[in-house]
Amino acid sequence: MKFASLGLIDPLLRALDTLDYKTPTPVQAQAIPAVLAGRDLMAAAQTGTGKTAGFALPLLQRLAAQTAPVASNAVRVLVLVPTRELAVQVHESFVQYGKNLSLRTAVAYGGVSINPQMMALRKGLDVLVATPGRLLDLYSQNAVKFNQVQTLVLDEADRMLDLGFSRELDAVLAELPRRVQTLLFSATFSEAIRTLAGKLLLDPLVIEVNRRNAAAKSVRQWVIPVDKKCKDELFLHLLKKKRWGQVLVFVKTRKGVDQLVATLLAQGISADSIHGDKPQPARLRALERFKAAEVKLLVATDVAARGLDIDDLPVVVNFDLPIVAEDYIHRIGRTGRAGATGEAVSLVCADEVQLLAAIETLTGKILPRVEEIGFLPDHRVPLTDAGGQVIKKPKKPKKAKAFTTVPNREAKNAPKRNDAKRNDAKRNDAKRSRRPK
Repeated sequence: MKFASLGLIDPLLRALDTLDYKTPTPVQAQAIPAVLAGRDLMAAAQTGTGKTAGFALPLLQRLAAQTAPVASNAVRVLVLVPTRELAVQVHESFVQYGKNLSLRTAVAYGGVSINPQMMALRKGLDVLVATPGRLLDLYSQNAVKFNQVQTLVLDEADRMLDLGFSRELDAVLAELPRRVQTLLFSATFSEAIRTLAGKLLLDPLVIEVNRRNAAAKSVRQWVIPVDKKCKDELFLHLLKKKRWGQVLVFVKTRKGVDQLVATLLAQGISADSIHGDKPQPARLRALERFKAAEVKLLVATDVAARGLDIDDLPVVVNFDLPIVAEDYIHRIGRTGRAGATGEAVSLVCADEVQLLAAIETLTGKILPRVEEIGFLPDHRVPLTDAGGQVIKKPKKPKKAKAFTTVPNREAKNAPKRNDAKRNDAKRNDAKRSRRPK
């Protein structure tokens, strides 16, 4: 199948040729005709399977066919995403696909000045990609109007709920026109998202390209048991032993990210970081340095799990396991993209076994364990069963307490009585010695 067979117009096909897009992915093949037809859509597919093109291409085509001008501060297509990184990535895709079309697009997210975003909205936009919080900031300042919105896209909507954006989403949805075309795209769908879809979508086409919550088959996954205090040393050992090139490393906390980067730099290894405490320009600069291979390692919190699109990334390392099991899918989805192969290794200590079990329950797969000589943990990581549950070691039977049989109470108390007599005798001797002669 070719993209032309999906009914896409020539300006889009020429843009795809320059990007070397040959054939549509399964999600694109199903989504593009449905979006062109104006249907609501609920699509679940793994990261790296082309979800963005699945909605961006048909929406650009529909916008190109419109002749009426968009009003000042108005928006025709509104795309909501959970993170700044994903907002930048999605907007870049719209720009690349629509470079042969005369359409206006912009991106809005927090952490940077709001003024340029307000200026971009003054002439009206065909497409606005935004994070919920910044969108509401713009709306509160009358910088954006929703009365001309025709299509709403919720990309990674489950993540938006995980990050606590449910209140912001409700506020945005309350201001939109009563009927808009609504598209939900995500790698996973929680029950909360299915409930949300039931409220928003009208007779949607449901696309599930891959088994729900499955990891890409092109990614080899395994676990290395290790004591928590030895993780730094093990990671440095693996870098040297396996001669990894580019590596994306996920750490649970911002402090942990900074500590690992400091350790790497002290060893002469080029590294940079992305986490919520870094200003947005610094985060974008770190990502660009990593993409350009100026740094070997990029260390990040889960803020980067979705929205990082890196060509031919060979390895993802889970230095710490994620608190939310679904984030594991998105972390390892940064490698093995677009048909390429990749590796995902997790360094797991004993107190992370419940997190490991949750991941294995979600994916329906027991991750193989590979012990590294010299780093065998003192604190054993418990095994998990086929259902991803922790297998508890059977308790050892208690040993019977040794005891001596006392023939009678008199004999039992005899040693105490003898001790008392000796103490009395000592006290009497002491009194005699103090009497004057």
